[in-house]
Amino acid sequence: MAVVIYRITYPNGKIYVGQDRTDSINYFGSASSALIARDFSFEERQSFTITRDILWMSETASRCEINRKEIEFILLHRSNDPTMGYNQFPKYKPD
Repeated sequence: MAVVIYRITYPNGKIYVGQDRTDSINYFGSASSALIARDFSFEERQSFTITRDILWMSETASRCEINRKEIEFILLHRSNDPTMGYNQFPKYKPD
C-alpha cells in the first residue's frame, strides 16, 4: 500500500498539505473545518471545487520518514502561513 503526501488547493488559492497512510481516494485531510469556513461566504460554500495533488509517494517509508516529509512539504509550500494555507503545525514563524 502506498503512502502519500498531498496538497489540497481550495478555490481561494489557499492550500493544505497532509499525509494519507490509507491510500484512500476519498481522503481529503484533517484541516480545520472552522478555519476554512471563515474564508468562504454561505453562497461560496454552496458549490466549489478543490484539487488534490500528490507531492510524494512511498511504499516503504517508515512513519517517522512520512512525518518528516509532511513537515518538509508544509514548510516548502508555506501552507502553515495563514495567508497561504490551512496547516496549523508546525507553527508559522514569519522571517
